[in-house]
Amino acid sequence: MLFGVEISELILLALAMAAAGALTGVLAGLFGVGGGTVIVPVLYELFRVLGVPEDMRMPLCVGTSLAIIIPTSFKSFRAHRAKGAVDVSILKLWAVPIVAGVLAGSVVARYAPPEVFKVVFIAVAGFSAIRLLFGRESWRLGTTLPGKLALRVYGVVIGVLSSLMGIGGGQLSTLLLTFYGRPIHQAVATSSGVGLLVSIPGAIGYIYAGWGRAANYPDVAAIQFPLAIGFVSLIGAVLFIPTSVLCASFGANLAHKLSRKKLELAFGLFLALICLRFFLSL
Repeated sequence: MLFGVEISELILLALAMAAAGALTGVLAGLFGVGGGTVIVPVLYELFRVLGVPEDMRMPLCVGTSLAIIIPTSFKSFRAHRAKGAVDVSILKLWAVPIVAGVLAGSVVARYAPPEVFKVVFIAVAGFSAIRLLFGRESWRLGTTLPGKLALRVYGVVIGVLSSLMGIGGGQLSTLLLTFYGRPIHQAVATSSGVGLLVSIPGAIGYIYAGWGRAANYPDVAAIQFPLAIGFVSLIGAVLFIPTSVLCASFGANLAHKLSRKKLELAFGLFLALICLRFFLSL
């Protein structure tokens, strides 16, 4: 026994997490994303196999995803800021609204049924899939960013949706900034800072949201402390990060063999399949 868990069960859990991290790394490298869009569906299938109860499975995926993307977001933000590509003025305007949205989403996570997380994931990923599969350059909300009040409202929405979906917010903020005419490179660089605003308070919020819930299922090792705390799988975060980073290069190499159009088509179809999977499980 170790940490109150059978050694064989602990080894199985560790191997499963490492394998899932490797799969996530390949997909992330292939599609150019590293957040919950890939991590959450992979974790969902893994936790299902490990017997995590339905009412804890989706929030555990989301909380763990937010914890996993903290170091990635930090590294990405430092790199983009060093190149001078980050629009700091937008981040300063978004800081409080996004964090407030993330904390509000964490409160919702404590009381919401699992269907809420799936519906949010389906809505956001579904819209992204439509844009990838059918979108055109002419799709715009405007040529310049809206006023400060509108941007703050957008910040709250980004925070809430990101915390319920388990993503760093970069996908949403990049989409928004490009819809208002910002260059894609500046949008991506600025969005790297959004990842920090979402992931750190989000992970803390999900620890709070799931505090004490594991006591309802004492026989499920994957959700017991110290393997997990609240709605964050600690062993998942520890094992996901190195294996996903290690295997991302394989996906990236494959990506360079495909055209941009084929990559967008592949990622759009991937998101569409995930949406269908979650829709059928509602």
